[in-house]
Amino acid sequence: MLLPSDEITLQKRGISKKQIEEQLQNFVTGFPFLEIKSAASIGNGLVQVTPEAKKNFLAEWNAFLTTDAKVLKFVPASGAASRMFKDLFSFLESETNEPISDFEKKFFDEIEKFAFYDVLNEACVKNKGKTIPELTAAGQYKDVVSVLLYEAGLNYGSLPKGLLKFHSYPTEKRTPMQEHLVEGALYAQTDGQVYIHFTVSAEHRELFQKHLEESLPEFEKKHGVKFNVSFSEQKPSTDTVAAEMNNEPFREDGELLFRPGGHGALIANLNEQDYDVIFIKNIDNVVPESLNEPTVENKKLIAGILVNLQKQIFAYLKELENEQISDAKLAVISQFCETKLNNHHPDIKSLKGNDLRLYLFNKLNRPIRVCGMVKNVGEPGGGPFLTVNQDGTVSPQILESSQISSENKHIMQQSTHFNPVDLVCGVKNYKGEKFDLLKYVDRNTGFISIKSKSGRELKALELPGLWNGAMSDWNTVFVEVPIETFNPVKTVNDLLRKEHQ
Repeated sequence: MLLPSDEITLQKRGISKKQIEEQLQNFVTGFPFLEIKSAASIGNGLVQVTPEAKKNFLAEWNAFLTTDAKVLKFVPASGAASRMFKDLFSFLESETNEPISDFEKKFFDEIEKFAFYDVLNEACVKNKGKTIPELTAAGQYKDVVSVLLYEAGLNYGSLPKGLLKFHSYPTEKRTPMQEHLVEGALYAQTDGQVYIHFTVSAEHRELFQKHLEESLPEFEKKHGVKFNVSFSEQKPSTDTVAAEMNNEPFREDGELLFRPGGHGALIANLNEQDYDVIFIKNIDNVVPESLNEPTVENKKLIAGILVNLQKQIFAYLKELENEQISDAKLAVISQFCETKLNNHHPDIKSLKGNDLRLYLFNKLNRPIRVCGMVKNVGEPGGGPFLTVNQDGTVSPQILESSQISSENKHIMQQSTHFNPVDLVCGVKNYKGEKFDLLKYVDRNTGFISIKSKSGRELKALELPGLWNGAMSDWNTVFVEVPIETFNPVKTVNDLLRKEHQ
């Protein structure tokens, strides 16, 4: 199955032979579905915060920001914008020269509302010798789209989302990258410093860095902070081997074909960040600064809940170090573990003395994340569930539909909330030591999809998702946050929504 020449390829990528063998075996066996107890809902694994409690958590976060703790905003930003323009690519390939679908009509009817309109207009004049109104009046709609999408024009079809002009201001147009700088200044500032990390693709790293250099002076002056921005790329060691439909290694010109392992590969990038608290939010989920208040307030809310829980967990762990801890105290900690963290042991009453102490210590001494969840309004994406772990315990997990068997689809359909990717993470233990996050990944929660390469079908393997299986063995708390905090841009016409105008 593997050739002697493959060993050189694996060494260059930092991938072991054992890893490849395991990946190829995954194609044969597939991944097991997770056993679901129920969808998380208010009062059943999902917290709805009262106004009074919210005030206290916000105060707790603001107080935490005055300590010497280090806070990071971690933004996965490697995604290309090509999917945003799927409908426009289809329009270019269609036989018609004028917009036919509702999507195409809306794009052209409201084209002046896009933040990129002015630069697109300039590019049309430069490339086609006509303005956008002149081109559309002459029925040359496809010329406008080709200038927008291809390299001779703006090249938006190949750029990452983070570098597109999303929002218009009286004196400027902002990209998602710039909006994330603003957000960081509003809820993750410590002692005048804002630390932000973007994961980017290697081919776009230089463009991100150039855009950052152009943006920093103005944004630092406006917000009175110092931005410390870093970048990383998905590591070649996290790529996964592709397989033929018969599960043999897929080869091109005799060489193994590797593919990016999906956003789950970013657990390795996250693991390299040495901070006390880390926010995670996708690059395209931003709004103009004037609409930031709900986002900022609820980011502070879930962060306040995190540091509040950590204080309690750290205090309990110090008590659990004592082998002579009383049964009464064990009962208190057990209640906290079951009700506050929703770690349910099916037979907790059978554990006594030192067995209970060790069980509680191991459950509490793990990374912790607080995840904002919004009400389900039909948006695509995973959701919050209570699932059975390999040790028989039940805990909160974020699941995608592909992880759920057909027998349990009805549970997913009953889900009241979904995952907007709104996380804040505590990645250090009660002694101030950084957890090795790679030890808390459930390797049995990957994904297999069918792709093609050079006209040949192949099987592609994605690693356990960053907020799915890659964080499977963390302590997880779900908190309801307003739908106003979730404003992703999945298609270019999403930028016409009032939340982006």
